[in-house]
Amino acid sequence: MPILTSDLKSRLLAQALAEGFSNAKITTPDAVPQVPAQLEAFLQAGYHGQMTWMEARKDWRAAPQVLWPEARSVVMLAESYGPQSDPVANLDRPDIGNISVYAQGKDYHDIVKKRLKRLARWLIAEGGGEVKVFVDTAPVAEKPLGQAAGLGWQGKHTNLVSRTTGNWMFLGAIFTTLELEPDAPEVDHCGSCRKCLDICPTEAFVAPYKMDARRCISYLTIEHKGPIDLALRPGLGNHIYGCDDCLAVCPWNKFAVVASDMRYAAQGDLAAPPLRDLVVLDDAGFRAKFAGSPIKRIGRDRFIRNVLYAIGNSGNPSYKPLVQPLMADADPAVAEAAGWALARITP
Repeated sequence: MPILTSDLKSRLLAQALAEGFSNAKITTPDAVPQVPAQLEAFLQAGYHGQMTWMEARKDWRAAPQVLWPEARSVVMLAESYGPQSDPVANLDRPDIGNISVYAQGKDYHDIVKKRLKRLARWLIAEGGGEVKVFVDTAPVAEKPLGQAAGLGWQGKHTNLVSRTTGNWMFLGAIFTTLELEPDAPEVDHCGSCRKCLDICPTEAFVAPYKMDARRCISYLTIEHKGPIDLALRPGLGNHIYGCDDCLAVCPWNKFAVVASDMRYAAQGDLAAPPLRDLVVLDDAGFRAKFAGSPIKRIGRDRFIRNVLYAIGNSGNPSYKPLVQPLMADADPAVAEAAGWALARITP
């Protein structure tokens, strides 16, 4: 199939912006030949921890052209979710739970995927061909493809960074059988800066551009099942779902813009939720509070485990009446976390 006209490409970008995306760039499925070796090294080192799905579908994740051999182009989309306030402002407030910015609003998977599907339908109508859309949950190397397309570069914290939007962006991909003219890849602009590496409370970065997910607060509070290593718990501070520390300190965020979609704004009290209101949630209360939120997927037990770690780190003995009943919780990790927290807050 011949490469389609630049007119379609320019109209595709305009349509992407009209749908609410911040940027759109094009690359090819075979544009990331470095990924297989990098992924294999990551897995061999055990850095993926309990994320066994990374290994189960490593062939697809490592080589986008294997995921869908018929694809000839990949349209990479970025959508800004820039916060309205400083995401690390609550870190010195031990009685407040710190929730990652992206999880304070509605679930981005639903919002971005609907935008992608609308844009994909437009592309089919205008250019023909077949399409598949992906948002985070599929085995797609979004960040390397994003750099190959020119959306940004993978910074030393391993996340994508843009010179126009900083590092607050969701990524989506449209694989298509159309041959679209690829954009130039972005180059690294981190320079000698290492702010993202130095701020990590649990020292998750083995080296610049290399992370041991088993020490990452986002992994520990979201993906890790069961009790968290005792040595890592103090480093969690008051993080109860995800962590933005390494993202928040990136100097390129001076170009970031606040999310235009208000659905990404903090819902209710999630910008600064009091720990004492969260620790008492039962399953029904948890589900009601986090309906439509990405937080809901980890379930009440893992969430309360995280809240108890934060309470333990607060050093505040006034939580004792709230923590003591949880020592008999049906979930072993919650019961163990309650005992740990109680020991930490008891003078």
